[in-house]
Amino acid sequence: MINVTKSYLPDLAEYTRLLEGVWERVHLTNNGPLVRRLEAEMRTYLGVQNLQFSTNGTIVIQLALKALNITKEVITTPFSYCATTNVLLWEGCTPVFADIRADDFCIDADLIEPLITENTEAILATHVYGNACRIEQIEALAQKYNLKVIYDGAHAFGAEYNGRAVLDYGDVSTCSFHATKVFHTVEGGCLIAHNSELAAKLQHYGTFGHHGDEYYSMGINAKNSEFHAAMGLCVLPKVDALIEARKTISEQYNSLLDFSRISRPVLSPGMTRYNYAYYPIVLSSEQALLNVVAALAPEGIVPRRYFYPSLNTLPFVKNAQSCPVSEDIASRVLSLPLYPGLAAADVETICQVVNEAILAEAV
Repeated sequence: MINVTKSYLPDLAEYTRLLEGVWERVHLTNNGPLVRRLEAEMRTYLGVQNLQFSTNGTIVIQLALKALNITKEVITTPFSYCATTNVLLWEGCTPVFADIRADDFCIDADLIEPLITENTEAILATHVYGNACRIEQIEALAQKYNLKVIYDGAHAFGAEYNGRAVLDYGDVSTCSFHATKVFHTVEGGCLIAHNSELAAKLQHYGTFGHHGDEYYSMGINAKNSEFHAAMGLCVLPKVDALIEARKTISEQYNSLLDFSRISRPVLSPGMTRYNYAYYPIVLSSEQALLNVVAALAPEGIVPRRYFYPSLNTLPFVKNAQSCPVSEDIASRVLSLPLYPGLAAADVETICQVVNEAILAEAV
């Protein structure tokens, strides 16, 4: 079976050596030494400050909304994983959807300003497939209208924009360290705040609102464990090599796929390093996509409709804005398998099947 992704696992002996220390200390969670070490090493790797390791990539957006006191309208993207919208609804906010750009699939910053009302408090934008949004334009709007900016950077670890980590923008940037990501801790995530006062507030909110016997605020449990941190410490030094491996496979796809009837998102201007988080293709129609999926299935190849559906069409989202570009792209986009270790021969097979399927549709 060739799935759309496969988790990278480090050398078991290396991971076990870190766990031996956990057994010796019997310090399993609650800001243990491996968690603190991982946070420090990630700050160095990304060149950021105020990074907090957390439970997953969803709860960190919840924390950001709470710490920034966002309770009303949030302008957001319809083209993301459902967690981006779910968090807004869960926290009692109203998602207001701005359609996406047809070239890079990120939120169309030109469409944000007409949606701003007296109730707008923030912009929540996703760096789609690790590809940065139009950051300068979004942040100019935020300054003009006194809005907060939260970036869902679930896919963006290791990517850079104008020589800085993509995660080093906005009032808060968040990331997911789920097992399928470029960098992972099995389950996990982080948030990066861009001032120390906000960082301290987020820290309290994620640890029940107290430190020792001193209580500062309300809070929830967003802590992560020494076991997850140990995985991160093993994977982090390999990230650059993993990105290079992803790049090699992506370039093989680029050279073998027939682009006469498919397309790909383009990189946003300003991207100085891409992390090759996914390999999405856009078919000519939804039926063409379904034909490709059906053709790959007998070969044991499992791509993914990622992202699907357009979030403004979710059945529990009420009175959502129409987003024709997102709705169209979401119906036709398919992520092909991409992970370090995917054999060149398997990539050739995938490309052959895709090319034959789209050729059959054209006949």
